[in-house]
Amino acid sequence: MLERWTRVVIRFRFFVLACWLAIAVVGAVSAVRLPPLLTTSLAVPGTSSEQADTILARHFAQNPDGTFTVVLRAPARTEHRLARQIAAAARALPHAHTTSLQSGAGIVYGDVATGLDLQRAADETDILRHALRGQGLSTAYITGAPAIQHDLNPILAADLRKGETIAVPVALLMLALVLGLRPVLLIPLIFATCTITAALAIVYIMAHAFLMVTYVPNLVELIGLGLAIDYSLLFVHRFREEVVNQSGSVDDAIVRTMATAGRAVFFSGAAVAIGLSAVLIMPVPFIRSLGVAGVVVPLVSIVAALTVQPALLSLLGRWGVRGIRLPSFGRVRGVERRAWARLARTVMHRPLTVLAGTAVLLAVLAAPVLWLQLTPGSLSGFPSFTESARGLALLRDRVGPGAITPIDVVFDGGAPGRARTPATSTATLRLGRRLLQDPEVFVVAIGTRAPYVDASGRYGRMVVVGRHEFGDEATQQLVRRLRRQLIPANHFPAGFHVSTGGAPAQGVDFLGQVYGSFPWIVLAVLALAYVVLLRAFRSLLLPVLALLLDVASVAASYGMLVLVFRFDIGADLIGLYRAPQVEGWIPVFLFATLFGLSMDYQVFLVTRMREAWDRGVG
Repeated sequence: MLERWTRVVIRFRFFVLACWLAIAVVGAVSAVRLPPLLTTSLAVPGTSSEQADTILARHFAQNPDGTFTVVLRAPARTEHRLARQIAAAARALPHAHTTSLQSGAGIVYGDVATGLDLQRAADETDILRHALRGQGLSTAYITGAPAIQHDLNPILAADLRKGETIAVPVALLMLALVLGLRPVLLIPLIFATCTITAALAIVYIMAHAFLMVTYVPNLVELIGLGLAIDYSLLFVHRFREEVVNQSGSVDDAIVRTMATAGRAVFFSGAAVAIGLSAVLIMPVPFIRSLGVAGVVVPLVSIVAALTVQPALLSLLGRWGVRGIRLPSFGRVRGVERRAWARLARTVMHRPLTVLAGTAVLLAVLAAPVLWLQLTPGSLSGFPSFTESARGLALLRDRVGPGAITPIDVVFDGGAPGRARTPATSTATLRLGRRLLQDPEVFVVAIGTRAPYVDASGRYGRMVVVGRHEFGDEATQQLVRRLRRQLIPANHFPAGFHVSTGGAPAQGVDFLGQVYGSFPWIVLAVLALAYVVLLRAFRSLLLPVLALLLDVASVAASYGMLVLVFRFDIGADLIGLYRAPQVEGWIPVFLFATLFGLSMDYQVFLVTRMREAWDRGVG
């Protein structure tokens, strides 16, 4: 079937390339328009935090993800005047309202609450800043989740472009060393362009209907570039062998290349895509969006490999593999004496020794994973030069890290007016006193009127400010104590339903949902990948070995992550900051990336060995 398909592609190669050119243009436009549709929201449907945040948005016109915090250096006596100015500025935003201002330690701060989601609120950041300047508050800082998102998006985009300016030249240099200065050097670049732009176009379409996180383009470009280089090198080397060692036309050489390399690419991409499709069932939109990238990129890469590659090889022909070859230092005559052949023979001569040594090395590298601590997120790692970061630093230094991300305890009385009854007030005061006895609690805010009770009197809220930022382990433990001990022991009136929301509770739910199902997701990924590799390798044992090596390499990568960031080994050398915790999405991101790339190498090596075995070699 691959033979017939390849001959059709070669026959209509100009049409195929014209279609991919159109796709690349559409994808480039989509990539430019994609960032405003992306978010960093950690919302988890069906959890206590999602229920609390829904009540806050619907009945208090406040979405924690869409709440700005205004911070000023000012004496407390100016609080009333500043409140009027901030309220006037807040009217520039749709359905926004301000909360009462707080003062202390030489600053005044308060919230501008909106019912907008994170991304829509982030888009309104400049409007609020302009409105504050119009009220004479040019020294005010705007921080909070939407302002941080607004300031972070262009930085992430710039970092992505910087990474591209480094990665692409390095990739070109490596390709030139392998392929020489030949026209086929363009094939990996064209392939990567087609794959990445097509994948980003699909992500752009899906982002209109589903939550897509800010890191999806990074994952698309990382996996897309890696697969493009891998697949192109495999195709070009096979094509060069067929042209040099076999008789017949260029088209025949391409067909033979597709019969071997094309088959390997198909099964490699299918194993990655089918394996990572299990991530899509995880009940966390943030992680599912990473899974979308992990599935879309290899599928698009398969399509590009089976169309772009043969079309380009057909155009370039034998001329494409001729040209100036860069000097290969240390090269000696005879395949058997080359460095790679010597390495392979050394390994085959002492297989058990090499296996044991490699296993010990991987185990040592993986051991630090036992000290891995996860956080749903951190506000301390943002670039300090942005306005939102400066406002956050001022608030953190003068008031405390938890001031900007409080815990919301939300209770539903079940009927209008029940949130204002004496029994409810007594229960609320009792819980407030118990919370103030907790060493992690800094401030507790309660009341019988707005913004603590909604207009119907059915819903109430309590705001709890912790002493650490929302992702810190101490804050996570506070959320757990609230849910497991303090709230159940408080005995709200019968019929009340109490939920906890805000960034700290959302973070705890995020980690709980992700890592409660992550081990099962990994097992499902491995099982699905095994089925595909079973067909590709035509062996029961080889897929098991391949998957064990993949798992070992991922575990070693996790261990090195802990060594660098938590124990500060080598962090200064490569310009990274130390962090006691690793953000919860990163291990999933790494698993998706490493599983995809390592699976490629496994398939390429084993299928090549299988071909040699079938020919009677060895």
